[in-house]
Amino acid sequence: MRARTFTQAAVGRGPTHGLAAWLLCLALLPAATASGAKADPARWKQEGWSKTDFSKSRIGWQEILSGGPPKDGIPSIDKPVFKPIGDIKDLTANDPVIGLELNGDARAYPLRILIWHEIVNDVVGGTPLTITYCPLCNSAVVFDRRVPPHVLDFGTTGKLRNSDLVMYDRQTESWWQQFTGEAIVGALTGTELNLVPARLESFAQFKERHPCGKVLVPDDPGLRDYGRNPYVGYDMAAAPFLYRGEFPKGVEPMARVVVVRAAPGRIAAVTLEHLRKTGRLSLGDVELAWRPGQSTALDHWDIGQGRDVGSVTAMVKEENGRQRDLPYDVTFAFAVFAFHPDVVILKD
Repeated sequence: MRARTFTQAAVGRGPTHGLAAWLLCLALLPAATASGAKADPARWKQEGWSKTDFSKSRIGWQEILSGGPPKDGIPSIDKPVFKPIGDIKDLTANDPVIGLELNGDARAYPLRILIWHEIVNDVVGGTPLTITYCPLCNSAVVFDRRVPPHVLDFGTTGKLRNSDLVMYDRQTESWWQQFTGEAIVGALTGTELNLVPARLESFAQFKERHPCGKVLVPDDPGLRDYGRNPYVGYDMAAAPFLYRGEFPKGVEPMARVVVVRAAPGRIAAVTLEHLRKTGRLSLGDVELAWRPGQSTALDHWDIGQGRDVGSVTAMVKEENGRQRDLPYDVTFAFAVFAFHPDVVILKD
């Protein structure tokens, strides 16, 4: 587990101890990693990437850093288990979940599980999806995993780029950027996964929308310490983990930013704090709204007890007058700037 490389001593202690351990390792680990093994496809092949076509790439090798774990060291969930929402007893009302609905099939994926696995390969409403969460960017994104002629399933490489999870598909072993859904190394380089609208919301809000929905549960509750946050105090840190890039000007690097992906190449961004103050905001034909009630997963050691950062909806009105959800993310400002440096982040 990536987090254990810098906060294992903090797990089971209070938030103050966790933040202190985090800050100490934040100062030490980037230098240690930079002085270690160089980014090198020949070396990676020896690590188990013999099937990856490293002759195809859209990045510089120096952009890839080891996050600590090996390939699949953070195990994806490939056979997800669900329970009816009425049977769920271990989630607080404020617990953060990724909630989505397709063709009448409504499912919630608690971050108390995803923080330990980062990827769930699932089929929702008949559509193969991958549900992803990168704790280091607080990036929760859902993708359609159909790339004809393949139906891909994804795992974790153990690598990071701009402090963001680098995934891989098991069919071609191409490497994919979780934040953008783009293949950056391998046979499928340049391919982009289609985004699927989902909400990062509280368990209570999902239950309100989908009282007959299903909730992801651990297939082996003893496998991880589900409910505990191994990144205690991370979203209050001054800077991200294993990040070498520049920071945005005028916005704190760890400030939460709402990123709306209304269409390919059309991205809008606003700080969560600005949206929180206004409650509602129009960005062209996109309507954003904020409401309280969701805990951050990256604050308190008990995820359900994290401070309230609220929930966001991003909607667009269709020609028939109805509104539909748009893909969006609530991530950190440094990640927005790293992957979309030309996007202006609206703020106070």
